[in-house]
Amino acid sequence: MKPDAGLPTLRQLELLVSLPGSSSISAAGARIGMSASATSHALRALETGLGCEMVDRMAAGVVMTHAGELALVHARDVFASLQQLKGASAASAGLRTGALRIGSIGPSTSLRLLPPLLEAFRRRYPGVQVHVTERADADIEQDLVERKVEIGVVRLPQPTLDTLALATDELMAILPEGHPLARSETVPVRSLAEYPLILTQAGSQDMVMRMFERAGVRPKVAHELFQVISILEFVAHGNGVSVLASLTVPEPRPGLAFRPITPRVARRVALACLDATRLSPAGRAFWELARQQAPEGRTGQRR
Repeated sequence: MKPDAGLPTLRQLELLVSLPGSSSISAAGARIGMSASATSHALRALETGLGCEMVDRMAAGVVMTHAGELALVHARDVFASLQQLKGASAASAGLRTGALRIGSIGPSTSLRLLPPLLEAFRRRYPGVQVHVTERADADIEQDLVERKVEIGVVRLPQPTLDTLALATDELMAILPEGHPLARSETVPVRSLAEYPLILTQAGSQDMVMRMFERAGVRPKVAHELFQVISILEFVAHGNGVSVLASLTVPEPRPGLAFRPITPRVARRVALACLDATRLSPAGRAFWELARQQAPEGRTGQRR
């Protein structure tokens, strides 16, 4: 049977999926390795084949039309089906081959939670390629929706996702050794607000700011840093105090003191996916391994 010339190509659908969140149409194409001219041609060809515009050319930035939004849902399903197709092939090979994409929300999971799971998974399924991407919390959730990752580490609650609880994390005060606040076993939030704060720009930033808001105080933000190692060095050299999630805090190190904060601020961290019943064979194997090994190991199904 002769192929339908009006059907979109996979390359065109890949461009469609990359459009949301891009600063421009050409930037969306660049994300998937297309030149500006190839991007323009592919989008026009897609719109001609479907008979409607995917992007509102009169809007600032990239704004999908109603037809574009509808097409986007099906395009994402196409790539989800392709992953299942690859997974089925891997299953027939007894998981001797395959691929799994995982999203991590930052040091709290990349340093402590994922490494032992990945090590155990690699021992069981050495032929499966695992690719981990470290992104901000909201980006991981979006990557799950867009099928860029199959499994992601997220903070609970996540009512629209299937989840598997991994651990409970809490915020800790990071202080220079010998700091007045280090003399106590715990540090009140209000006391932290009296000193220059080195604010993390990683995943727990919003938690830290809400903690101060609930206490009715405004922190004196002196520096904003993304890397945990940079924050620890700044604190150790007396440039201020900081607050980090306990899972990101390394083993005791010279020049630093770690203290619990009162009142306690905790978060629950979990693996998440769109639908646990439709994971690829590699995804199902990783999910089951996490269920067996995670300290909390509780599953949440969407209502």
